[in-house]
Amino acid sequence: MADNTTPLLQPYAADPPEPGFRPPPAANRCSSTASLDDMIERCVGSIGSAQLFQAVLVSFAWVFDAQQTFVNVFADAAPSWHCTGAHVDAAVGTCSRLLPGPCGLPAGTWAWDRHPHASVISEWSLECAGPYVTGLPASAYFAGCLVGGLALATLADSTLGRKKMLFVSCLGMAVVGLLTAASPNVWVYSALRFVGGFFRATIGTSALVLSTELVGKKWRGEVGIIGFFCFTLGFLSLPAMAYANRNSSWRSLYLWTSAPGLLYSILVYCLVRESPRWLLVRGRKDEAIKTLKDIAASNGKDVLTYSFSGFNVFAGDEEEWNNSVDVFSALRVLLDKRWALRRLAAVMAVGFGIGIVYYGMPLAVGSLGSDLYLSVALNALSELPSALVTFFLIGRINRRAAVLGFTLASGACSVACAFLEEAGVRMGVEVTSFFSACTAFNVILIYGLELFPTCVRNSALSMLRQALVLGGVFAPLLVAAARGKGGRFTSFGVFGLVIAGCGLFVVCLPETRGGGICDTLEEQEYKEKSSAATAAGGGASGGDNPLA
Repeated sequence: MADNTTPLLQPYAADPPEPGFRPPPAANRCSSTASLDDMIERCVGSIGSAQLFQAVLVSFAWVFDAQQTFVNVFADAAPSWHCTGAHVDAAVGTCSRLLPGPCGLPAGTWAWDRHPHASVISEWSLECAGPYVTGLPASAYFAGCLVGGLALATLADSTLGRKKMLFVSCLGMAVVGLLTAASPNVWVYSALRFVGGFFRATIGTSALVLSTELVGKKWRGEVGIIGFFCFTLGFLSLPAMAYANRNSSWRSLYLWTSAPGLLYSILVYCLVRESPRWLLVRGRKDEAIKTLKDIAASNGKDVLTYSFSGFNVFAGDEEEWNNSVDVFSALRVLLDKRWALRRLAAVMAVGFGIGIVYYGMPLAVGSLGSDLYLSVALNALSELPSALVTFFLIGRINRRAAVLGFTLASGACSVACAFLEEAGVRMGVEVTSFFSACTAFNVILIYGLELFPTCVRNSALSMLRQALVLGGVFAPLLVAAARGKGGRFTSFGVFGLVIAGCGLFVVCLPETRGGGICDTLEEQEYKEKSSAATAAGGGASGGDNPLA
């Protein structure tokens, strides 16, 4: 049984790690991150039933995230059509299925294969509207993700916290999804998709950070991957739901994918606990202690024998810290620290390359000559082994090597798709490319949350997701160009070159496997300088030290 006079958190080591280096001033420093990890494991356990329940519940937000991200693939799909008449006037010619579309054919000579309400294109007669109009809803969604990511990026780190940010995002996305089902025209539809993307922007980041900050470092990677399984579940459920509603209105698909989100938002608000790490760096010591005691009680642990004296990140004025932080302060801090800016730039470059393949492949599979439902289902299924591979290997593999390997593999397979002629082989290579991009996507998110301390972690991950979404903005343009005179290389070839080239930026980042996560920037700097001093003492070059 622990001595009740011994604080759970220990101070910095008294001796500096290298000549000339001193720990940060007392007013700006906190206990070591290893001690905070140890405190969580000693007090509530590395992982218990309460932590696992919260991780699963929080991660389920990824299901709705996936459905709303890819719902345009079916709702906005160009429906199939058939000829109903024989010969029309000479200026138009004969109705033929060899034509790229029914645009220009007189009424009565052709008809949609399904009910006109099955797609927004057929319901609003957009067959002649052009790619800029028909592609506007999907583009508006990703544009909303970009704007929402910039506007909401730091709220989870500053004023709202992880739990409230997740609640607001899920609730807003669900409500907007229901309103989207009542859109009267393509312009209102596109505007609502923009707003839906705005709220969706921070769901994945908030869920990932919140689920991982309650467990010990041993289980952090595995818990983070629960969200990836949930995203796969949402992605995989979408073609099944779309196929079941193939003879119904596209509005039904929005209702089925949005209504459950309302109930889920209520569950998050009532059952999810705030991250004690975030409460601690915000100076809300009492709330952090209460959260840990509640979780410990749920896990069957007795915390009455532990002393929480010294349980504080900031030894200075907590009120001054709280009042000095606005919604963009975390991003300003990231930009002010040269080492943090280098990390952020490198991880965002890698994210852009991954995003252009991850979001572009499902849009481009239609050009491979396969059934749309089957193609999307195969891509969704490839996310399952990707999540499994990440789950079982995340504790054993180096993050940097894994990201580099999977991005290069995805790039090579994507370029090969541009030249292969056999449809079956081409589809198999495309699925392999998408699988590699998915795995790189999973690892880069886990890697990203380990690269930055608690006080700016959510903001940094939001910027990483911004880079991923930015790749998604450019991907539809390449797919549209490939459908014209560009050919498959304009989509698959460019996809491969971009993800392989951007993946090389990962060599600029330090390795994080097996290390604890920090809570403040000062603590991160102290840790890195300590590692550099140790490496120098052992004869290492210290070339991986980002603070050197």
